[in-house]
Amino acid sequence: MTMNTTAGPGGSRASAAALRALHLRRAPEDPLVLPGPWDAASARVFAEAGFEALATPSAGIGESLGYGDGHTPADEMFAAIARITRAVDVPVSADVEAGYGLPAKELVERLLDAGAVGCNLEDSDAATGTLRDPEEQADWLAEVRAVAGDALVINARIDTFLHGETGAAPAVARGLRYVAAGADCVYPILAPPELLAELANGIGAPVNALAVPGGPSPRELGAAGASRVTFGGGLQRRAMETLRGVAAELRAG
Repeated sequence: MTMNTTAGPGGSRASAAALRALHLRRAPEDPLVLPGPWDAASARVFAEAGFEALATPSAGIGESLGYGDGHTPADEMFAAIARITRAVDVPVSADVEAGYGLPAKELVERLLDAGAVGCNLEDSDAATGTLRDPEEQADWLAEVRAVAGDALVINARIDTFLHGETGAAPAVARGLRYVAAGADCVYPILAPPELLAELANGIGAPVNALAVPGGPSPRELGAAGASRVTFGGGLQRRAMETLRGVAAELRAG
């Protein structure tokens, strides 16, 4: 396998630079909103709607392929990412969970070969379901950065809130390590909106917030301190709810 920084509509260093630039100097209430396509067709819909970049959700792709979240084989995930990047001409960041146990070099090669110019990397241990040691995670992120150079925008997911922490301090401590290791932005998933400003100020890097049904809008999350907003598998789930309604109408005749 060889590194490919030019193949695919989204797979160039220029696109990585464009995605990186989209995170910076965001005005309040104007975060970078990255819809999460789960296949090529949904990616085209979002791109045609005018979104400047996209961020694939591992959960949404997993569901579309018949797997639960966290159970998609790596080969199938990278193949799905490649289909999405081929379908659009905007930068695509890919959620590759905890890296599937791949060495940094192979992970980067597979991301670039799939046409991705960014990635989510979480700090939960896929084997145990527990938080990884932050220094070990930072060392691994540094390896990914060293291999990727400037060809990938690294979004370092911080899972402290997912594992029951309630304050900002543990997430800030991890975020500082991850940014020092080369992460471009951090993703304290499930962080309470009222802590976003404290997290952004404490870490000193763009913060990704998760938009959830019934929660603050992307604009409100931006005003609270987020520079970037993603949706996890939420958009795929909404699409399936719509499809269930269509199916019910068809069944009713």
